[in-house]
Amino acid sequence: MAGEVEQHFRPEEAQLIDAINQWITQAIDQYSPVLTHFMNPRQRYIAQTLVNRQDDVSILSNGGFSNAEMQRLLIYPTYYQPEIEDFQIQVLDVKYPEKFAEIKHRQILGTLVSQGIERETFGDIITDGHKWQVMVEANLSDYIRVQVDKIANIRVQLIPISLDDVISQISDAEEIQTTVSSLRLDAIIASSFNYSRNRSKELIEHGKVRLNWEDIDKPDYPVAIHDLISVRHGGRIKLTDVGNPTKKNKLHVSLLLITAN
Repeated sequence: MAGEVEQHFRPEEAQLIDAINQWITQAIDQYSPVLTHFMNPRQRYIAQTLVNRQDDVSILSNGGFSNAEMQRLLIYPTYYQPEIEDFQIQVLDVKYPEKFAEIKHRQILGTLVSQGIERETFGDIITDGHKWQVMVEANLSDYIRVQVDKIANIRVQLIPISLDDVISQISDAEEIQTTVSSLRLDAIIASSFNYSRNRSKELIEHGKVRLNWEDIDKPDYPVAIHDLISVRHGGRIKLTDVGNPTKKNKLHVSLLLITAN
């Protein structure tokens, strides 16, 4: 990894960077597009940064609908004209007795993962308040439909539908601007939820926090732009921007905050 790249990213992201560089090389050498699994915003940011350093390739992402959190990337030679079909995304509509039962996001997610379905092979799980839909890799659609017939002891059917029939997702994300003493994980959580630093530190150390869907137990871990933080019983945070320091040496930050119900 070149020194210039090392300055932008974390040491633990080296494996992802190597993989992205291999995809870029493959697209150039084989004159054909390379399609990835679903990737989170931080991963896509890294990929976009690396592709932008090359003249011979371009990149597009798609998650099945506008502003999807999890999206597949297509890295392709500049002469190639991508089509929506290149992203190979299938929408599965969750059919269940809506009048008699209630399903939650965490239940759908937990069911998929418990069936051994890798998190990177499916994208966003969305709702309009009544219906639920899941974005999945098209080649795994039939397998997932066979594996999942119950969610939280509720009988369900996963029905393939067109991308044209994706519902309009309800978003309860709140944009906030605030200042933090540093980009430490405990500082970001404390500021977002109005917790004490001590409470934030304990939540992290007791396994109640995930960063980009990975468990993390280091309160001093530095948060980066596009990172997604999940706090059990608290909600979710996305760091979207870091501004200049204040006169008291605090950092202006922009966050997207979803408070847990």
